[in-house]
Amino acid sequence: MPDCGTARADFPGGSAERLHDSISKILSLPEDTRLFTGHDYRPGGREARWESSVAEQKARNIHLSSKPTRTKFVERRRERDATLPMPRLILHALQVNIQGGRLPVPDAAGRRHLIFPLDALAGSVQP
Repeated sequence: MPDCGTARADFPGGSAERLHDSISKILSLPEDTRLFTGHDYRPGGREARWESSVAEQKARNIHLSSKPTRTKFVERRRERDATLPMPRLILHALQVNIQGGRLPVPDAAGRRHLIFPLDALAGSVQP
């Protein structure tokens, strides 16, 4: 949502440059194009929202409304990402997200398993 800014780009496979390029394509759509947000962190405890528009993002997005250059956007995104903790369930989420939401194939007992190394990403696994 505009008051949350833009997505992180520091996860495995992420790129602040590619994020900027994707956002630029989205913002080139017609102003009344409806945008649906996957995550809303509800700053200040406001009511949850899931829809905005290209016009609203251009006007109010805290990371975009100043119209930063690609270089400045990448610099700011990297600086911001460096201050954020690794999400606790990132290794679980990555396995599903990378597969487009498809869960692993069930084993012989019908259970689905996510497999991850305990030391893959600092801060991603709680002791």
